[in-house]
Amino acid sequence: MKLPRRQFLHLAAGAAAMPVVSRIARAQTYPTRPARIVVPFSAGGSTDISARLIGQWLSERLGQQFVIENRPGAGSNIGTELVVNAPPDGYTLLLVGASSAINATLYEKLNFNFLRDIAPVAGINSVPFIMAVHPSFPAKTVSEFVAYAKANPGKVNMASGGSGTAGHLSGELFKMMTGLNMVHVPYRDEAPALTDMLGGHVQAMFGTMPASIAYIRAGKLWALAVTSARRSEALPDLPRVGDFVPGYETSAWQGVGAPKNMPTEIIDRLNKEINAGLADPKIKARVADMGGTVLVGSPADFGKLIADETEKWGGNRYART
Repeated sequence: MKLPRRQFLHLAAGAAAMPVVSRIARAQTYPTRPARIVVPFSAGGSTDISARLIGQWLSERLGQQFVIENRPGAGSNIGTELVVNAPPDGYTLLLVGASSAINATLYEKLNFNFLRDIAPVAGINSVPFIMAVHPSFPAKTVSEFVAYAKANPGKVNMASGGSGTAGHLSGELFKMMTGLNMVHVPYRDEAPALTDMLGGHVQAMFGTMPASIAYIRAGKLWALAVTSARRSEALPDLPRVGDFVPGYETSAWQGVGAPKNMPTEIIDRLNKEINAGLADPKIKARVADMGGTVLVGSPADFGKLIADETEKWGGNRYART
């Protein structure tokens, strides 16, 4: 049967539009089942706290559970690789942090390329680290700490949530800029490092503010300074490390990523909902109470942050310490 040319063109145009309509419909109905947010660190750290905050919001907004799945190890690489190899359907997401950008240049051989294999979805927050010591430590200021560590080379133990993590490199930068000789003690994650800090088994740590602030307010840890360029509104009386070590500044950040090739429509929907959460007064207050600043923006904005951070750490020699 021969179709008139006009009818044929109408049918062809309709067929071409079907994939677009299908993608839009898929995004409108997403999610139809529970999704998971993979946290590449153990429970209790700042990435876990951020994931649970956003996961609860998404669960309430989208009507399906966003379950937190902790997959710690290898400085976040184990959890990241799991997400890289997951179907790009919106049901496996990654809680991205500064360690992801650091690992891109720290490790010579990885089974994935983070910038290529993880699609940026949305930022969540930016937080400073806190340079803290056990209350029994004799130094109560950064200046006193530097003087004590110089007088006792190799006798101060510095804990971190793992080799190559942003907390570890914050400490290495401090060592490099002050000329101190401290012993790095890496843990599987930030939470067990804090546990040993609280027990007095290690003496110093550059911990994220969300994970450390409750212990500092309770007097279980002694805060010396924040690592950010500005003082923290959550602890306004706490000085900056840069007040004692000119030019020093580091911070942590978190966001959500997904396997590459995830439909743009689903990325955009998640971005919209996460940004709505970051604008919610209760979540904004919670982030501020933890010493953080919300990172509202597009997927492209978050992608630029990741790329800039990767270049920043890759260009500094302490990223390979």
